[in-house]
Amino acid sequence: MTRTTLAELSRQLADGSATSGSLVDASLAAIANPAGEGARAFIKIDVNGARAAADHLDQLRKRGRAPSPFAGIPFSVKDLFDLAGEVTTAGSKVLKDAKPATCDAPAIARLKQAGFIAIGRANMTEFAYSGVGLNPHYGTPLSPYDRKTGRIPGGSSSGGAVAVADGLCALSIGSDTGGSCRIPASYCGITGYKPSAGVVPTTGAFPLSASFDSVGPIANSVACCATAHAIMAGNPATTLAPRAASSLRLAVLRDYVLDGLEAKVAADFDQALKALAASGAALSDMAFPELGELPAINSKGGIVAAEAYRVHRQRIAGSGDHYDPRVMRRIAMAQDISAADYLDYLQRRAAMIAGFAGRFVGLDAVIMPTTLNTPPPVAALADDKEYLRYNAMSLRNTYIGNFLNGCAISLPMSKPAEAPTGLMLLAPWGYDERLLAVAGAVEAAVAR
Repeated sequence: MTRTTLAELSRQLADGSATSGSLVDASLAAIANPAGEGARAFIKIDVNGARAAADHLDQLRKRGRAPSPFAGIPFSVKDLFDLAGEVTTAGSKVLKDAKPATCDAPAIARLKQAGFIAIGRANMTEFAYSGVGLNPHYGTPLSPYDRKTGRIPGGSSSGGAVAVADGLCALSIGSDTGGSCRIPASYCGITGYKPSAGVVPTTGAFPLSASFDSVGPIANSVACCATAHAIMAGNPATTLAPRAASSLRLAVLRDYVLDGLEAKVAADFDQALKALAASGAALSDMAFPELGELPAINSKGGIVAAEAYRVHRQRIAGSGDHYDPRVMRRIAMAQDISAADYLDYLQRRAAMIAGFAGRFVGLDAVIMPTTLNTPPPVAALADDKEYLRYNAMSLRNTYIGNFLNGCAISLPMSKPAEAPTGLMLLAPWGYDERLLAVAGAVEAAVAR
């Protein structure tokens, strides 16, 4: 399969050039191709369930009763979401004997109600706790760039991003606690959206950090992400109406996020800024020196680690030898975080959120590179120190969106044949529809 958009697939279904059955069969064939990444991108495939759903939706469409224009399009589900009758393993072996879920996670149920077909459970970093995307239990799917070398996909929604990038499906649903939709989107050359926390329900998703968790889509365009986000948020799947680039007021964040950029990322970001300026967007600089405090706040893992340790401490005590050792060690760091530390982190976060809101007045989005590097070879992370270094590099910029409790999206800013780089747009909590409209205009300007 080739990469395509939800709008194009919807058109094919409407004009009869494709059926739900043909889309599902093409997806299953692409996943099963031994020359591809399907075996690593997916932990489980629901062949019979997907085909049965496709047959049902084809019959509904023939009678003019398709539940939405997107009914019949297959999508992948990150392994941390509940699907009725299946065990939610969250990319781990620790939960393999857990009881099956009794119902679908609400976000997934809403997509199914619109007629999207869940074709399988996508691979992920164990318990969603890493930005690089490695998984020693189920294998690591590779970024589409430079497959011969074998480069990391980004995490934690690694399998879903590779599935979209390889054309195995046109939509994947992931989670984003520190960048887990946006990092793999950047490393795989596609689009990933982190909504405002709480706009899409996280019920039925294995938790990492209650303060930071959000549910978002990974797809081939801003419009695709907007469609999936609207449905998961319980809203009508309206057509995205992007803003005119000449109407945009964008701020380039200069503090912290531009430090240490890889040359390719810096060059692509500079080119993206030039393209936006040429399209008429008004660009200004934003100073936010307080962001320099984040390394100290996160020195023991910060808020995410503290809340993750609360979720995992009993499992680590009883089944720690079944965890990915790197994941377990990073979660266990939080046992050194005191209650006073945690409360200090929350207080400092609240102050920075307020500071961001004040700086955002009069703006449409803040822009920066999604990651400061292109995807490194998997082999480069064999050493634990290099693993930690690349993990920190991958998460540094995206984590800001979660810490500031905002909504954010990553768009490709590199040419298709080049090493992938991402452009991130950030806005405060609740700006989702506005940010997506802005992102549509930025997407068009940068792609010229």
